[in-house]
Amino acid sequence: MTKTINIISPIDNSILAERPLATEKEINTRLKNAVAAQIHWAKTPVNERAIFCNRAIDALVAQSAEIGREITLQMGRPIKYTAGEIQGLAERGRYMIGIAEEELKDILIEPKQGFSRFIRPTPLGVVLTIAPWNYPYLTAVNSIIPALMAGNSLILKHSAQTLLCAERFAQAFKQAGMPEGVFQYLHMDHQATASLIKQKEIAFISFTGSVAGGKAIEHSAAGLFKGLALELGGKDAAYLRADANLEQAVENLVDGAFFNSGQSCCGIERIYVHENLYPDFVEQFVALVKQFQLANPLDQNTTLGPMINTKAAEFVRQQIQQALDQGATAHINSKLFSADQPGSPYLAPQVLTGLNNRMNIMQEESFGPVVGIMKVSNDDEAIDLINDSRYGLTASLWTGDEEKAIEIGERLQTGTVFMNRCDYLDPALAWVGVKDSGRACALSRLGYGQLTRPKSFHLKTVL
Repeated sequence: MTKTINIISPIDNSILAERPLATEKEINTRLKNAVAAQIHWAKTPVNERAIFCNRAIDALVAQSAEIGREITLQMGRPIKYTAGEIQGLAERGRYMIGIAEEELKDILIEPKQGFSRFIRPTPLGVVLTIAPWNYPYLTAVNSIIPALMAGNSLILKHSAQTLLCAERFAQAFKQAGMPEGVFQYLHMDHQATASLIKQKEIAFISFTGSVAGGKAIEHSAAGLFKGLALELGGKDAAYLRADANLEQAVENLVDGAFFNSGQSCCGIERIYVHENLYPDFVEQFVALVKQFQLANPLDQNTTLGPMINTKAAEFVRQQIQQALDQGATAHINSKLFSADQPGSPYLAPQVLTGLNNRMNIMQEESFGPVVGIMKVSNDDEAIDLINDSRYGLTASLWTGDEEKAIEIGERLQTGTVFMNRCDYLDPALAWVGVKDSGRACALSRLGYGQLTRPKSFHLKTVL
């Protein structure tokens, strides 16, 4: 009997779609097809690979509105925002396509009489991308386009919550005329995914998800000498120095903390504010948060949708209550948001003060619409508090002093340091985490390094 999986919409707990899980035979067939297709794809010139990838992006962009509604139905982000995800996909994908030819060309060595020497970036083979639900296209494109441009074939395993996104990618590549077998997807459970990782034909795994998920991936690949890229959790912090532009910081940090209902690996979950700005910052921040409209995300007026499911919402509710029990102060009355109902994925935004850095709410990833704010007296205190975390994805600094931002940034244990912005991924920069936030990097010119292996040619031309 064929096993199936249902997509349960967080909007109303209805079954949005049902899909069969791939059988062992189907998995093996697609893996075989990927291996065969990659041999020919690797011989395709980079500029021709670019044509197929650009066409696929064009196909997705042309369906932005339809795809946006589909994202909303699958994971609950307000519909007024979801179409924008495809614009972000296009930005990242086209950037990586644009730099591919330069980054994948032979590396020439200084001349040596009687020899020809160069290093050639060579495709790895078959790449397995395991993508999450929270930004189902933006996260997936980070590895899909670079992997294909580098000459690899690719199998996409998307989150069970956003299976339709994998199908959309497949439709786009088919419409682009991509050779059969170069891009494929599989709907799989955890056990089948772990088995596929172990297959010798899989050369590289790109995973975006939880720390627990990353550990499971590493366990499956242990001893197999496969390449891994793991983009995991975050407890990202912001620090407002005394010279910060208060109005700009408030507006951007409210968005950085609560966009997508806080379900972002690089969303702001901790804010440290210089004591001179602290009272005004908290007052203005809370006032702006109260303006959110928590409701059905299919309504164009909604600015805050449900969390992905009730279990996730209950985790955040418990985390907030634990902080309150330990002496924290809540600044938002949930009754202001009629959609907030215990036992549902609809959760009002919350702002907490009166915290210390050892509280769970300041240490463990919330992945929800809550943020903690603490007062600090100087840069050193802020740096110590930011680094006092097992995570290290991004940190944002709010100051008018670029030199000081760089000085502080060099001391922060994070993969990215922002100044006067947050919660943004620039495709020209390496996206990388430290500590429990992951390993390896995506995007930028460095992203191609993990999706190829160097092959050295040492040719003696004079006998």
